[in-house]
Amino acid sequence: MVCTRSLAPHTRVPRCVCSGLGRTDTIRSASLDSFNFAKAFDDPGKQGVRYVNDIWSFFLCTAKNTEKLALMERAIKAHRSYTNMAIQGQAIDRHLLGLKLQAIEDRVSIPEIYTDPSYATAMHYKISTSQVPAKTDCVMCFGPVVPDGYAVCYNPKEEHINLAVSSFNTSAETDTPRMVQAVEAALLDMRALLETTPKAKI
Repeated sequence: MVCTRSLAPHTRVPRCVCSGLGRTDTIRSASLDSFNFAKAFDDPGKQGVRYVNDIWSFFLCTAKNTEKLALMERAIKAHRSYTNMAIQGQAIDRHLLGLKLQAIEDRVSIPEIYTDPSYATAMHYKISTSQVPAKTDCVMCFGPVVPDGYAVCYNPKEEHINLAVSSFNTSAETDTPRMVQAVEAALLDMRALLETTPKAKI
């Protein structure tokens, strides 16, 4: 949200476990739950503090952090639910693509949904991410899927995360260094939330 100024369409591409032919689908990470979670970190009324000097501030900080933690848990559950749908072949993108290609092949009118502005917006993935786990401590990278988008490739390790962010230098709307800083800040904010909130078990 920091770099795109909105909850941008976001894609991750998983392999469908129900297909032995390498079929993929799209995990749409942007959801109402993820929006509410991200918004809470920018809401001055929900800002907990990492260190406090008195018992009242401690309880106030704990209450705000507990609320943010609950929003985080809902966002994670929503993401896991959609991820499970996608790997089982129950997401929407490949089905919609198949219907459009079938209409073209049959030489019939393409359904109106494909010309609706909201469909074009939903398909313009400003953020594309992929987890590429590797045993070696390596960094991999790929490019954005739209001219004004970002690509984020990450390799989680035991003590750190290797992260590569890219965007096209021809776009006036993207800023790769700023995106890197935003991702790092978000990860540190979430770590601080988990470390300072009692009974955080995520």
